[in-house]
Amino acid sequence: MRGGSRAILLCAAGVAMFSMMDVLMKGASLAAGAYTALFWRNMLATLMSGAAMARTPYRWPPASVMRLHILRAMLIAPMAWLFFWSLTKLPLAEVIGLSFIAPIIALALAPVLLGEKVQPNEIGAALLGVAGVAIILSGRFSGAYSIDALWGAAAVLVSAALFALNLLVQRRQAQVAGAIEVAFFQNVFVLALLLPFAPWMMGSVGSFSSWLAVASAAALTVGSQIALSSAYARAPASRLIPLEYSAFLWACIWGWLVFAEVPTLTVLAGVVLIVAACLLAARQTPGIARVEAESA
Repeated sequence: MRGGSRAILLCAAGVAMFSMMDVLMKGASLAAGAYTALFWRNMLATLMSGAAMARTPYRWPPASVMRLHILRAMLIAPMAWLFFWSLTKLPLAEVIGLSFIAPIIALALAPVLLGEKVQPNEIGAALLGVAGVAIILSGRFSGAYSIDALWGAAAVLVSAALFALNLLVQRRQAQVAGAIEVAFFQNVFVLALLLPFAPWMMGSVGSFSSWLAVASAAALTVGSQIALSSAYARAPASRLIPLEYSAFLWACIWGWLVFAEVPTLTVLAGVVLIVAACLLAARQTPGIARVEAESA
């Protein structure tokens, strides 16, 4: 199989795995709480990625690389908790759709944090993205939804802002660390940051089906991290970015089949604008405009 075709298959598989992981984590979060589901998912993902690292030639990362691993984990821990908590308040497709605003936020932050010049198409992308979010939120402020749903929408947007910062760190991290190393240290450091809150926030996972969902989510997380990293090592981001947005299609399918959730017209319209904004931004800065459904 040619490298380009393999990259496309790897990317499509990675996005599908992350989307299925979101479904499992939504169910586990509803049953056990977002913190508990996230803690045990990261515990199992640490063991799985650690086993993968043990089978590969490995050098201990230098201090400069380790600082990047720690910094990224400090962004991912609250980002992931907010994301999974929002899944207990909102339909799956709506959460995924709102999270797509992250690359646009990253573009807005890049000039401030990285000293990069703002391009005209980036301004247009930002305006399109904001319009898309406004359309989605307009449904939430119509009076048809609960206050919990509005808090859920706020949680997604804060999570997206943290993910945007994560994208900027990820650009540097990808240049100095391999995919399996990144997966292991991401999981172990996020776990370490979650651990101090366990006495107050840890609940019971409960049933065997909930444990199976968390374990499956951990395996899908590690598999997707490795598949996406391998895909982007084989093909340019501009070729793979459209596949990343298939996450919304998966969210619609799984949300409908598993949770009987049907996206509203405002959600569909808003997502179209947000995705268009990200694709416009990708023409100028594909590294930032890439969405990785959850570095969570």
